[in-house]
Amino acid sequence: MAVKALKPVAEVPFFLVIDDRVSFSWMPRGTDPGMFTVNPNGSINGTTAKQVYSFTHFDAWAYGTNFFTISLFKSGHNDPASPCIAPGVTSSFGAGNCAGASEIYGLFRSTFGWNEIFNTHSFTMGPLHNVSFEVGMDANAENNYLAPAKRDVVAGLQFAFDLPYKGYFNVAPLAYKEINHNAFNQCGTAFAGGTIPGVSCSIDGNTEFKTTWAVETNYYMDLGFMPENMQFWSISGRAGWYGPKGDANGLPALSGPGRFSTATKTEFNSEPIRLTFDASKAVYGPKYSHFVDLWVAYRYWQNKFGLDHNAMPGVCTIAATGQSTNSCTESTVYGGVTVKF
Repeated sequence: MAVKALKPVAEVPFFLVIDDRVSFSWMPRGTDPGMFTVNPNGSINGTTAKQVYSFTHFDAWAYGTNFFTISLFKSGHNDPASPCIAPGVTSSFGAGNCAGASEIYGLFRSTFGWNEIFNTHSFTMGPLHNVSFEVGMDANAENNYLAPAKRDVVAGLQFAFDLPYKGYFNVAPLAYKEINHNAFNQCGTAFAGGTIPGVSCSIDGNTEFKTTWAVETNYYMDLGFMPENMQFWSISGRAGWYGPKGDANGLPALSGPGRFSTATKTEFNSEPIRLTFDASKAVYGPKYSHFVDLWVAYRYWQNKFGLDHNAMPGVCTIAATGQSTNSCTESTVYGGVTVKF
């Protein structure tokens, strides 16, 4: 009797999940610290509309996950590009109507699951799905006069929890280290606090901040409790807390306490909720779930970049009066469309 050949075992792919998406969103009330205009009635407008173009990548492999996003933020005229140092004012202190600034911002996070590394299920208990090592980095560059060039690295743990309806909640306590650039405290500019390198000004404008703590969280859940003919909705969100990292100028304090302080404060950067409508699933069925998403979200960012919204004279407050410039807190509803490919 002939023996039937065994069917070859299919190879397991290196990446178990690959998800790439592009998004466009519009943010009507974005901010950039220190960028504001004074209205004729004396009130201050510290906001600017921003167009946001983003690419995100997520993958899962045998030992963990990788997440990467890069975005272009295009501001309105209330957040001007160089050579303007403020709306309508150039670096020579003459009048100038500069275009809105453009910022590139990228973020990367990678996890390595303990269950996978140690070939065990010991780190799955109740709603706890896994514990992982987490590492990552952020970077940005913007073409305004400040010329920020942020570079930071994070490392720590992530605790992943399951939520109903195939949802998840992740929380990651991390160590955070940042290096940045600030043209306003660079020796030779009109804005430096003096001419003594390392004391009243920085030779190259670079600042190496102290290592501090951070906690990052994110969640996602389908609204599976809704009737079957309405299960096109999901909610998601994120929040990050970043501890004080030293003086904002990276120099011995040039200002006094209280509202004249230049010390950094705990930064809270969040999108507490995003409501997403799965348009492609609603039109073409479950096979095309999340190919086209329409969403609306709320964004809240307090002490933006660690700058104290109640202090930092000339940036977060008017130096002479202490009045807020409304530019160190970002609070805005925004919406967009995301396409998977």
